[in-house]
Amino acid sequence: MRIVVDRNRCTGLGMCEAEAPDLFEVQDDGTLLVLNETPDAGCRQDVEAAVEGCPTEALSIVED
Repeated sequence: MRIVVDRNRCTGLGMCEAEAPDLFEVQDDGTLLVLNETPDAGCRQDVEAAVEGCPTEALSIVED
């Protein structure tokens, strides 16, 4: 599993960080930092919650 961010859609609202703070961090300038782009399967529920909670639909999961 790989986390993909559409930088053209991401507005840095931080909903993903609220859902999965170990995986996402909104920087002071509003850009999103993905702390681990390829998390292990144990994080799937948190990643899915972040993807579903993104109001701009900027996040997606790609299966490797």
